[in-house]
Amino acid sequence: MTKIAIIEDDPTISQMYRMKFEADGFDVRMADDGERGVALVESFRPDIILLDIQMPRMNGVEALTEIRKYEWGKNLPVLILTNLGEEEAPNELKELGVIQYIVKADLTPKQVVEKVKVTLAV
Repeated sequence: MTKIAIIEDDPTISQMYRMKFEADGFDVRMADDGERGVALVESFRPDIILLDIQMPRMNGVEALTEIRKYEWGKNLPVLILTNLGEEEAPNELKELGVIQYIVKADLTPKQVVEKVKVTLAV
């Protein structure tokens, strides 16, 4: 079963994505801030991460920087899922190996699931 970590501080959004991914057969775990997200990724070892940028305690860039320090996190596929336009995104995201940048308002959850499937070739 393909494992996905959703690191998102808005519970409505994370639940919506969780339900959609679970309906498509994914094993989903969630964290509501970057600090918890790093711990989740370390223990859960997902196949891919959906990561918000603006979160409390540790933002998405800080969380991804921390994840990339570890051998298990160096090549982990990450899709940014945010309401910030790509032009507003921190430059570090490209340096941190983000695969795709998704603006939440631009895609339905079904389209996001399809993007994840294409990325993982599942």
